[in-house]
Amino acid sequence: MANQTVTELKAITTKSANNHGFDVTDFKMFTHLNPLSIQVNIRHKNPKKQVTIEDCSILSQHIDEVIQGSSILNQAFTLEISSEGIGEILTKENEFQVFKGFPIEVTYQDLKKIEQQTTGLLLKRTDNDLQINQKGKTQRIPVEDIIQVRLTTPSG
Repeated sequence: MANQTVTELKAITTKSANNHGFDVTDFKMFTHLNPLSIQVNIRHKNPKKQVTIEDCSILSQHIDEVIQGSSILNQAFTLEISSEGIGEILTKENEFQVFKGFPIEVTYQDLKKIEQQTTGLLLKRTDNDLQINQKGKTQRIPVEDIIQVRLTTPSG
């Protein structure tokens, strides 16, 4: 299957997801399967919301309609919409406890309200700050400045 087709399908899928309040975190096509399989992972644009089965079902209908209505694909396909799982994004208190010691990337606003990113090992989150280990030193980031906390691989 031509790269142009994959690019166009990903673009219309992403646009449809965005229009319904979701980001596409992964898009895969398996052309060796019969019928062709399209797998899309999503997350809410609002990081405080978790993706539900109902979200996946509703978005699946919207994306299916967009693909069917386009002239990009003229063969049978299956469409799977799912969340990115517990996800890379940590939002709940128990996630911060479960992933203590894991590598994370923190996106936050500095004192000048400029978006910054830093990485380290998750130590803990309190009511006031997030504590991460950076090469043996503890960095504290005020909770109110945090935009997102994401699990990463050890190499980043």
